[in-house]
Amino acid sequence: MNEHEEVPGDAAGAPDLPGRRDALRVIGLAPIFAALGWDTAGVERATRFVASLPAAEAAYVPKFFTTREWRTVRLLADYVIPRDDRSGSATDAKAPEFVDFMMLDETTGDDGRLAMRGGLAWLDTESRHRFGTSFAGATDAQRRLVLDDIAWPKKATPAMSTGVAFFTRFRDAIASAFYSSAIGWKDLQYVGNVFNPNWNGCPETATQKLGVSYAEYDAALAAQRGT
Repeated sequence: MNEHEEVPGDAAGAPDLPGRRDALRVIGLAPIFAALGWDTAGVERATRFVASLPAAEAAYVPKFFTTREWRTVRLLADYVIPRDDRSGSATDAKAPEFVDFMMLDETTGDDGRLAMRGGLAWLDTESRHRFGTSFAGATDAQRRLVLDDIAWPKKATPAMSTGVAFFTRFRDAIASAFYSSAIGWKDLQYVGNVFNPNWNGCPETATQKLGVSYAEYDAALAAQRGT
């Protein structure tokens, strides 16, 4: 990207690629963290760091990503998880800031850092090859063409293997960051350990399906107390 290229605003919507609901299927968070080389302690550090950032949008200065890479990261993050009528986007949740923190965290190895930089460079190279401009400088439609070729591993051609590997890793990192944020928790409708005074136990249809009953439980409990 040269100094004369225009950088369009964040993507208005998701391309034809795995989005927020698909991300939920691939993200059992702990396994994804492990696949990325992250551990829960590092993720907790990143979560606290993001929570400490100003709520209002401010000029965040990335510590790992270059200025050029940062433009691409923010654009790409909102293709992975765009804003919708249910919740904010990846950038609203400060997922890029989370990933920037994790790239320099002790739980991220040099291989992970190299893979991130190399993948972003691959994305720009592929975009320049096709459209004569960087990924950030391309149009929304042009970006979607590239992403559609790397977002679905089973459909991708061998020539796209480098891009597929990068995008899969990037998507997992952004999804992990998003669902570690307050916006992500609300998107999941997670309310935490909240007391429910009106819970009357499992419905009978459920206990029948499991082959258990409260009567049997009460009888077993009474027998134990009698011994």
